[in-house]
Amino acid sequence: MTFPQPDPKPDAHHSDPRADPPRPDPLDTALRLVRAQAAVVKQFDASLSGLHGVSLSDFTLLLHLGHAPGGRMRRVDLAEALGLTASGVTRGLAPLERIGLVSREAAARDARVAYATLTPTGRERLAEMLYTARQVADDLFAADQWGADDLGRLGALLTRLGGTAPDQRPAPTHRLG
Repeated sequence: MTFPQPDPKPDAHHSDPRADPPRPDPLDTALRLVRAQAAVVKQFDASLSGLHGVSLSDFTLLLHLGHAPGGRMRRVDLAEALGLTASGVTRGLAPLERIGLVSREAAARDARVAYATLTPTGRERLAEMLYTARQVADDLFAADQWGADDLGRLGALLTRLGGTAPDQRPAPTHRLG
């Protein structure tokens, strides 16, 4: 009994030079992105925690509040903006409330609605953290290694994957089917 044999792959030495190059492995690309993200987080965490006692997650949360009108957001909106659950935001806010960077406010018209508000101390500290974060980003994307075109292209690709700035809403994702 014979089994069908797969079509032989073209020999690499005799392939058509006009043919498209093989598509990179999407899983490998995704895992590289995950490793790069971990390396970036590690650098931000080291600087932010060493100088300000906060993590990159804390900084990102504070940055969202800093961009919000009046430095205040409903906790549920903050959760959505950060891609967290309501309980995840509560866990993230608790230590920031304890050290006086954020306060909790109930809505005047609806006691079920809670706001997270950047305190005056939180606003001052955020400005200091922002300076540190910009230094880390400048080091990560040093001008001698990353040109303006590189940064623009990377930013566009990250946006396609759902990455947005803290003051922007993520684009809705559309799925077929």
